[in-house]
Amino acid sequence: MTACLPLSGDPNASLPSDPHHKMVKFCRPTFSDHLSSIPISPNPHKIQDSPPPPLPPPCSDSDLWFKIREEARSDVEDEPILSNYYISSILSHSSMDRALANHLSIKLGSSSLPSSTLFELFLGVLRDDGGEILRCGVRDLRAVKERDPACISYVQCFLNYKGFLAVQSHRIAHKLWSDGRKVLAMLIQNRVSETFAVDIHPGAEIGCGILLDHATGVVVGETAVIGNDVSILHHVTLGGTGKDSGDRHPKIGNGVLIGAGTCILGNIKIGDRAKIGAGSVVLKDVPPRTTAVGNPARLVGGKSNPIKLDKTPSFTMDHISHINEWSDYVI
Repeated sequence: MTACLPLSGDPNASLPSDPHHKMVKFCRPTFSDHLSSIPISPNPHKIQDSPPPPLPPPCSDSDLWFKIREEARSDVEDEPILSNYYISSILSHSSMDRALANHLSIKLGSSSLPSSTLFELFLGVLRDDGGEILRCGVRDLRAVKERDPACISYVQCFLNYKGFLAVQSHRIAHKLWSDGRKVLAMLIQNRVSETFAVDIHPGAEIGCGILLDHATGVVVGETAVIGNDVSILHHVTLGGTGKDSGDRHPKIGNGVLIGAGTCILGNIKIGDRAKIGAGSVVLKDVPPRTTAVGNPARLVGGKSNPIKLDKTPSFTMDHISHINEWSDYVI
């Protein structure tokens, strides 16, 4: 079996000479990278001008950019009125980094901060970091598609899921923050907060494979650290306490699930594969593979012998196992 081409952030990268790979060149668009000026047809069953030729199927789902483009074409067939939107957002771009930079710049641009300026900035950051932001973005897309039953396609997540878009914007802002461009990083944070209702300080460190489900009201402090494969619901706060400076925010391990409306406060550790029940207020460390719930949060099973989880909660998205048995709340 011929191996798939790796996802490339360089639209000018040469293709292998292997004839099995030549099919990939037909995936590159033949039209301009600029926004389409074709008006939307008043007849929803007739698209003005001919659409680009159909894409060959991707050699595997791991070649995610080609999968996204294929889904975009399918959506245009179902809803021709969206043709211009999909062409300008997805189909006119030869690589995922260009499409992502373009989409974020349009979302976050304003009259005093033109999208064209943001596009050049975002694309430069995406290409200067060795592809790490894009690699994490691919893992984030997979996380959303695999864990959120409401996600019907990768292209819908890429275009419309504000949790995904907020995390990608944060990755760019964090790179600028780390490079000493703190004023610019803070400005991007502010635009993300205004646009997506997600407030992540650019100093916070976030791993890959992140799901912000619904995302509204998520707040993450400057010195917070979030590991890989973490799922976080809406209205979650990873905050500090008092006016202490320095390292003052939570550290979230790998594979953690944090329920809606949870507050985790202070420089505390949530161990790998732990679960925090919805509406909890967590003020102390939570051991790995345990469940904490309540205000203030307590370990299910007790501190001396807590019940251990045998599956990764961020993958299962199971919010109630062990909690309902533990609670004495009766309806």
